[in-house]
Amino acid sequence: MHKKLLLFSALALLCFNVSAQKKKFDIQGKAGARGIMPENTIEGMLKALDLGVTTLEMDAVISKDKQVVLSQEPYFNNEISLQPNGKPITLKDQKKFNIYQMDYEEVKKFDVGSKVHSRFPGQMKFKAYKPLLTETIDAVEAYVKEHKLAKPMYSIETKTIKNGDNEFHPEPAEFVDLIMEIINAKKLSKRVIIESFDMRTLQYLHEKYPKIQTSLLIDEKEPFEDYIEKLGFKPTIYSPYSVLVGKGLVDRCHAMGIKIIPWTVNTVKELKYFMDLGVDGVLTDYPNIMGQLDN
Repeated sequence: MHKKLLLFSALALLCFNVSAQKKKFDIQGKAGARGIMPENTIEGMLKALDLGVTTLEMDAVISKDKQVVLSQEPYFNNEISLQPNGKPITLKDQKKFNIYQMDYEEVKKFDVGSKVHSRFPGQMKFKAYKPLLTETIDAVEAYVKEHKLAKPMYSIETKTIKNGDNEFHPEPAEFVDLIMEIINAKKLSKRVIIESFDMRTLQYLHEKYPKIQTSLLIDEKEPFEDYIEKLGFKPTIYSPYSVLVGKGLVDRCHAMGIKIIPWTVNTVKELKYFMDLGVDGVLTDYPNIMGQLDN
């Protein structure tokens, strides 16, 4: 009887720990829910909320009139974009459609939801535009309130590279200030993460807005400690390409008090693997995979 009681207590504790881990596990919807909805659209963000994401990941660029616009690239990618006249954009010409050289009223005329995406053929298709960060936040906050959903985090990637300064985007300080002006106006500083591959934006953010959470995106195999040394401070999150993540890296991140959230985890098998490794969350194109975990 005593052994059975101990076994029951152990199982109860295990179930409690698993439940606690699930609650803390951060499911980040890449560009909303890119695998099933047009990327970086309001409709995609709302769908991600319906699927239970805890963080809405989105990409930010800047228009000529200094508006913060949701877009994976600072130009109209040929994979998803149609010109205002309905004509496709070629791979060769896509960078000519430079958002930083267009006022937002012109940007909004392009259709980024109707074209079949070669890498995500299962996307729902409809006419859509690249929204402003401000209207995206407003739509999300209203939707959450209306449907009594948990308030999400916002993880905003600054799409900057050094060679793109003043051609495809402003320099890091101005870029960050434009985003933070919106975040502060919306009173969302406690629910925002700024993420970037470009350390310059995170370094400026850390210096001027030290209370804002940061995520360092990584896509190359270099020692974790070297990246942290180059950055000059400990980010809130270390976010590497998923193939770079093993148990050793997870343990080193946690030893430094840094969360680790790999990208992009798109299958249930991968999700279970990374959860078993002890990561703090995943970035996924398919946030609906969480609902398949118990199948």
